[in-house]
Amino acid sequence: MAELQMNVLIADDEPGMRLILRKKIEKTEGFTLVGEAVNGEEAVSLFQELHPQVVFLDVDMPKRNGIECARAIQDMNPAAIIIFATAHEEYREEAFEVYAFDYLVKPFNLERLEQTLERILKTRKPAQSKPLPKPAVVKPVEGRLMLKHKDGIAFIDQQEILLVQREDRATVIYTEDGQRYLLSETLSETEARLDPAIFFRCHKSYIINLRRIRNITPYGRWTYVVQLEKTDHDALITYQKYEELEQRFS
Repeated sequence: MAELQMNVLIADDEPGMRLILRKKIEKTEGFTLVGEAVNGEEAVSLFQELHPQVVFLDVDMPKRNGIECARAIQDMNPAAIIIFATAHEEYREEAFEVYAFDYLVKPFNLERLEQTLERILKTRKPAQSKPLPKPAVVKPVEGRLMLKHKDGIAFIDQQEILLVQREDRATVIYTEDGQRYLLSETLSETEARLDPAIFFRCHKSYIINLRRIRNITPYGRWTYVVQLEKTDHDALITYQKYEELEQRFS
């Protein structure tokens, strides 16, 4: 029996493809199908309503294509696992840009789909960390940050910030004392106010405190997961950004 159940949303305007995915997901331990969408707008709406961890997207759908859906979904939850299942090989590069977990080209066999589902479950289990070189010495940050959030104004020391991320179309700051600050500014605006000696934009949806990295583990084909000290919230880092991070720590 699988220890973890992951909720799945399917979005495809082809009934036959939805049927194939539905039957396989329903027969695979660890996954629960929670919804099906027949067009892009419905896919985004159902994602916002159901909050699935896994989304299968066709690229060519009415009203909103799969790439547009993926961008909207990532803005709501950048940790969502997105798998493209499409007949269009030429969109693979765009799928890479939205950090898709996998890209299945129709017609694909069930064994290929099984491999994808198995890899998804493995991302939720402990994996061998990808080691970083010994970090360079970083000077302590003296600056404080003024945060205008929905409950007022807070002043915090920058070194107390563990993670900044996009979440439900807003920017959220997590601190080492367990506080969560919801900001109206963009991630780029927040990044501009942070000390670049301490903070690193590892992904379009995440900024991490370099002094709080605990380990890095594989995630999907082009991405890794960054686990941080003093928080259960993880970040994603792209392969290119990981190489940049190695240079920072060498």
